[in-house]
Amino acid sequence: MADLQTLQTRLGYKFHNIDLLRLAITHPSVAHEQGPSIEHNQRLEFLGDSVLGLVLTRELYLKFPDFNEGPLTKARAQMVNGKALAEQGRAIDLGEFLILSRGEESSGGRARESALADAFEAVIGAIFLDGGFDAASEFILRAFQGSFGEVSDIPNLDNPKGELQELLQSNSPEAPEYEMISSSGPDHDRVFECVVLHCGVELGRGSGKSKKAAESEAALAALNILRERTV
Repeated sequence: MADLQTLQTRLGYKFHNIDLLRLAITHPSVAHEQGPSIEHNQRLEFLGDSVLGLVLTRELYLKFPDFNEGPLTKARAQMVNGKALAEQGRAIDLGEFLILSRGEESSGGRARESALADAFEAVIGAIFLDGGFDAASEFILRAFQGSFGEVSDIPNLDNPKGELQELLQSNSPEAPEYEMISSSGPDHDRVFECVVLHCGVELGRGSGKSKKAAESEAALAALNILRERTV
């Protein structure tokens, strides 16, 4: 395991209680190997997840006054999904500091996306307990500062069908087509599933309480897939 002083430098935060940082990087596999009395980072991860959500929600609310709840919620979800959090962990080489069981170590646990994402949230929880909300907020905003620039480029989530059509027709004269493929549930509580196609190729699918909602979800799924391909 790498030196904790090096990790603190990468975090840009010096702990008063270094045991909190050590706990934040202790993978649950250690307890599975050494016994349930060994503490690990799942409780700190739980705490860090809530602190992270609050800080990003406040910042999105302040930075984007023209976005309503839908786009703000989607933007936050993009920033805190497992892949995004693992990338945050990789940015500070968090994997090299993880305390793992022998089995987890031998199976590539240091590079595992879930381990990196969980440890990153646990570190946030540890900073919150050690230095308070302001310290945790400062760390989070510093880590995510590049992500806020990407938020301004998120699709018009109030009209994903229009956004998808505009995106597709910038390269092709054909418009997307929507097909309802199933419906289930009682008449008063139906759930519809829809696919969106372009030139005969399925781009995405979605479900909703109405055909319109299902089409919107399918369009949004297609937008996310298409934008990932261009990254």
